[in-house]
Amino acid sequence: MRREDAHVKKRLEEMTLEELWTLFPVRLTAHRAEWAAAYREMEAALRAALAGRGARRISHIGSTAVERIWAKPIVDILVELEPGAPMEPAAEAVENMGFLCMSAAEGRMAFNLGYTEEGFGERVFHLHLRPAGDNGELYFRDYLNAHPPEAAAYERLKLTLWRMYPRDRDGYTGAKTAFVRRRTERAKALWPDRYR
Repeated sequence: MRREDAHVKKRLEEMTLEELWTLFPVRLTAHRAEWAAAYREMEAALRAALAGRGARRISHIGSTAVERIWAKPIVDILVELEPGAPMEPAAEAVENMGFLCMSAAEGRMAFNLGYTEEGFGERVFHLHLRPAGDNGELYFRDYLNAHPPEAAAYERLKLTLWRMYPRDRDGYTGAKTAFVRRRTERAKALWPDRYR
């Protein structure tokens, strides 16, 4: 290998999962008011980019949308498409904004923005593109905001898991699944027609 080749950085798409987790570890910070402002700014940009592409609702989700709790400093956004609207035009629009597609499955696509070969950028976003009604995160967010003791319990769980899985996002996320599922089910029972 030539000496100058040793200094060539890998592109994100070329990195192994282990390399990505090392570059982008799980980290939590105290709640910041700037997260709501970052969401509103990105929401406005998304509304413009997605005009005429079937977007039904754009929402701030995830822990940065829950008042007062510690969170990964990543603003999560859910874009729900009108029933029957194809995903491709919306996906193309968000990719044109600089988002990278990280996963695509039947009826779901996930994108991110703000990840660089040097680590996290100044502002980091995850965007979830889904058909209308695939929105359990809205119920979970609302449930935690309406029930501060549950939000505090979620925060304690996240802080514990952060120590257990500092470089394993799948492990960190998987260990929260049962908590999230139960609270989402409770929220849907409380507000069955809130986001239909």
